[in-house]
Amino acid sequence: MLPAVFTRTILRGLDAIVRRTLPPDDRPAHLRTGFRGEEDAYFYLRSLGYIIVARNFRTPRCRGEIDLIAWDGDVLCFIEVKTRTTLGVKTAEAAVDRHKRREIAQVAREYLRRLPPTCQWRFDVVSVYYIGLPARTQIEVFRNASLAA
Repeated sequence: MLPAVFTRTILRGLDAIVRRTLPPDDRPAHLRTGFRGEEDAYFYLRSLGYIIVARNFRTPRCRGEIDLIAWDGDVLCFIEVKTRTTLGVKTAEAAVDRHKRREIAQVAREYLRRLPPTCQWRFDVVSVYYIGLPARTQIEVFRNASLAA
């Protein structure tokens, strides 16, 4: 298995090649920022020992998606990633509102149908902040966040 730093370096190199060869990304800035936050959260969680098993998991039976699903030891983690470029409005972890928690809970139940009923699981929130110029990345993991709506 490749170390996360090596994998991230390879992917960033490939991203640089893509930027030079493909047309520019025309997605809105907030979507590009969110995608970057999910990428950074992915590598950060891998460096903490999480084993990622799914990204942007959706099911046809439910609305919404789960950003990351990973094993932390023997506990399955459903992870919501929130990215911010400022500290001025609402904290990233507070942005997981009642509606979003309800959607995540429904999708998580669908995923858990595939696993034994004794499987331990939890819900984590990862906040990613890009503050200042050049952007300084701050990542924080909130383990065992509540899914109660």
